[in-house]
Amino acid sequence: MNAQTAARQTTPQTPSLPDAKPETIGLSSVRLQRMSDAFKREVDKGTLPGATVMVARRGQVGWFDAIGRQSPAATTPMAHDSIFRIFSMTKPIVSVGIMMLVEDGHFILGDPVAKFIPEFADQKVGVENNGKLELVPAKRQMTVQDLLRHTSGLTYDHTGNGLVQQLYQQSRLRSRKITNAEHAAMIAGMPLICQPGAEWNYSRSTDVLGRIIEVVSDKSLGAFLTERILAPLQMAETAFHTAEANAARLAEPFATDPWNGDKVQLFNMLEKPAMESGGGGLVSTTMDYARFCQMLLNGGSLDGNRIIGRKTLELMASDHLAPDVKVDSPLMPPGHGFGLGFAVRTHRGIAPFPGSLGQFFWSGMAGTFFFIDPAEDLFTVFMMQGPGQREYIRNMLRDLVYAAVE
Repeated sequence: MNAQTAARQTTPQTPSLPDAKPETIGLSSVRLQRMSDAFKREVDKGTLPGATVMVARRGQVGWFDAIGRQSPAATTPMAHDSIFRIFSMTKPIVSVGIMMLVEDGHFILGDPVAKFIPEFADQKVGVENNGKLELVPAKRQMTVQDLLRHTSGLTYDHTGNGLVQQLYQQSRLRSRKITNAEHAAMIAGMPLICQPGAEWNYSRSTDVLGRIIEVVSDKSLGAFLTERILAPLQMAETAFHTAEANAARLAEPFATDPWNGDKVQLFNMLEKPAMESGGGGLVSTTMDYARFCQMLLNGGSLDGNRIIGRKTLELMASDHLAPDVKVDSPLMPPGHGFGLGFAVRTHRGIAPFPGSLGQFFWSGMAGTFFFIDPAEDLFTVFMMQGPGQREYIRNMLRDLVYAAVE
């Protein structure tokens, strides 16, 4: 454990993973300190409000540091148990939930989405022609696998400004006051951005997966995730909101982004939403998410609790994008593909940062990030609430972590 322990310890409900001196698990303490120093420089420059960083290897935590302040508006230091909006780091948890239902025999990956949400039965594809949207029939049904790998034809309102995305922007899709059922029906009523299976488009697909979980399990998404994943992993601090008693533990962003001057507005973590967003609604702590990562690195189990089968997880952490699938997104680094809920490294080179073949990872809009490296028996969890800095910091983090691997 780093000597600079935070003022508050992880809450008793979330058991810590075992600690080790970095050198005993093949990490360099000197280089890990350089990593922390690099993030401290960012804090000093005013580009980062604060962050936590954890590096674990061979089942033990070699480094866990809390850097800077929890909120730019207060003097409270960032702590090991600070609570973050993890946004799209919700997606891997929900994707594991869907695959658990596949393992239970409730459906197969090739099943059409319309089997669970009938509104998806007759979707049209929006084709832009001279500034107008022409609707053409879908060549095939969108499947559960399409949702998992973001080849569904759905999109996000913030990833572009095409005519389909403008329809998303004009709708109530972003409201936290609609239910998952209302959200799914609303999205089914809009045209697809492309034919199912033709392109990788980062999208609201995982929100729809959350609704499928509700339909199949006959429980709310939050109740299902708690019962099947969060409680068995003892992730006691991960939920779609947190209690008022935790108000002093919330990590917050700069009000104005220090790089681009944009106003930063993130949701209120104390407010219970109607929409339990499978694509981005969870709040969590570094240690909670680390327990999820250790389960993934272990091949699906932690502390004797098997969450998902080893071979199922192997399938999830494989590239599912055929060579003819069009990928044009800054979210997908060169030399990578996408599996069922994670990006996956497919080439040793090409990407402008180190890693191993088969490494899998994802991140959150406000700057949270994790990666699992089975080849090195290593995982990293990084938490911050700095949307504008997220891509730069992610790449920097990889450089710094891999520099410390002996």
